[in-house]
Amino acid sequence: MRFDDNAGLDTSEVQDLRGSGDGGGGVGGRVALGGGGLGLVGLVIYFLMSQFGGVSTGPDTASGFGLGDLGSGQQVDAGTLAQKCHTGADANRDHDCAIVAVVNSVQDYWSQELARSGQTYRPATTRFFTGGVRTGCGSATSDTGPFYCPADAHVYIDLSFFDELKSRFGAEGGLFTEAYVLAHEYGHHVQNLLGTSQRGTGTGPTSGSVRLELQADCYAGVWANHATTTPTESGEPLVQDVTQDDISRALDTASRIGDDYIQTRLGGGQADSSSFTHGTSAQREKWFTTGFQSGQPARCNTFSTSSLG
Repeated sequence: MRFDDNAGLDTSEVQDLRGSGDGGGGVGGRVALGGGGLGLVGLVIYFLMSQFGGVSTGPDTASGFGLGDLGSGQQVDAGTLAQKCHTGADANRDHDCAIVAVVNSVQDYWSQELARSGQTYRPATTRFFTGGVRTGCGSATSDTGPFYCPADAHVYIDLSFFDELKSRFGAEGGLFTEAYVLAHEYGHHVQNLLGTSQRGTGTGPTSGSVRLELQADCYAGVWANHATTTPTESGEPLVQDVTQDDISRALDTASRIGDDYIQTRLGGGQADSSSFTHGTSAQREKWFTTGFQSGQPARCNTFSTSSLG
């Protein structure tokens, strides 16, 4: 995956909270979508906490977790990214700038796609953090994995997650793997805008939660299909190429973040389908592929099918 050297980057879509000095505490308050859908140990912890009352999807309570956007002492550093990330050439040589470029491309696609159907896309900011973060959905640690918070419409990610994905799960990794993860989280943002998020409830192999996550995977595939043809404000696509190797790496990641794979690898060695919230590895691969091959968001209606794969 490479970017057009001459394309401009919009750093206003990404904010850097790293080094803010706020650990963020544990999971609490309203659970964020994606939660992160891609977390490793954190996803297993999420299963346990959700079953034993440690996670609430209801309104904020007096527990202190409904803390709004930023925690005490937490600051947004907008300067560093703006200073070093100007063009696609910067994205091709700097990892942070590459993430900015991915976010720009994903949001450009959905802005144009929703406009074609007479709807309005409202941008969502991606926030980098380290260790822990306080959000409109409560506090979370890096173990939660990348996630989208509908309460403040931000995507949150500790970039060290990608290293963990490779070192602990043996994923192939690579920039497009990271693009898939981010596009999945922005799929949740689209669901929030369209009012689909409220359907993502319950647990189990055919639950609303599983259908919501698989749809976000499909939306990620749809973006991947259009990445090299989606123009920026300059009129030229930001993403220059997406190779078959890129797609293979995304599918490799999908195969390692299914409920069944994570539960057998990090849980007790046996998958419990009644607790599934994100879908099996095979399902996640299937729905990303459905989006990528069709390029049509309408093909991602996981809520209307009786066969999730």
